[in-house]
This record gives sequence, C-alpha cells and structure tokens, in this order.
Amino acid sequence: MNIIKPAALLLAASALLAGSTVAATAADPAGTRVTALQRAADEVLAGKPKPLQVTADAVKYEGLTVTEAPRTKAAQDLACDYGHLCMVVKGTKFDFYRCQTWNVHNWTGDGPFTNNQTRGTVAKFYNQDGSVRWTSTAYQAGTATWDPIWSLRPC
Repeated sequence: MNIIKPAALLLAASALLAGSTVAATAADPAGTRVTALQRAADEVLAGKPKPLQVTADAVKYEGLTVTEAPRTKAAQDLACDYGHLCMVVKGTKFDFYRCQTWNVHNWTGDGPFTNNQTRGTVAKFYNQDGSVRWTSTAYQAGTATWDPIWSLRPC
C-alpha cells in the first residue's frame, strides 16, 4: 500500500509535466507536431523552408536559427555571435549566418537588430520589387522598421 501512493503521485506529476509540453505544440495539416516557435517562424519566412531541427527552445534551418526574442528591446542587449546577423521580428529572434537571399513576408513593426558579421560586411534589406530598401554595414546595431521588407541578404 505504501508503494502505490508514491507511484500514483509520480504518475500524476509525469502527466502534468507532459501536459505542459504538449500544450506548447499543435498538429499541422499534415498531422506532424509544430511548436509555437516554429509557427512564429513560418509566419514570417516566405516559402517556409524545412527546419533541420525543432526543439522547445529553437527552430534550426540551414543558415538560420529562430528562438524566442529576449525580453529587452535594446539592440545592444541582443546577443548575436560573431559572423551573424540577428534581429527581432514580431517577438521572435532570427539569427542568420548563411550568405544567401532569404525571402520573408508579414514583417511588420519595429525591432532591434545587430549586424555582427565580419567588419565591413553589408547586409541588404529589399522591397517587394527587389530594390534595396536599406543596408547595414557590420558592425552595426540599432532599431529597424521591418515593414515592408520582402527579402534580405545577410552578406
């Protein structure tokens, strides 16, 4: 009798923990599990590239890591590894580290950015027609207005 009670408590605690993890995910139309973070990334990444790895804390693509944005809104507090271009869009942190054109959509509002690439590397942000909207030369940090940005090239 004494063993049954602790076992029941352990089972109940496990169910509570599992419930909090499951609540953070939902099924997509294909029936696979999708985290809230991945849904946030999909909302602003045009073409929805296939993630390489999805965890509760990050969605990793080839050349991009998406995480929850830090609570601070100051660019100087936005941790960004050397060689990376980081920004916060709609409460989500995007950490680009691959030199390619990234198509995006639904980028609105303002957010901090840090261009911590090799000194002198120019990141370009494009309008819908492909013309350059603005550029950032490394090292630079500040606040950007994202709308309307339709694509970007970190290098």
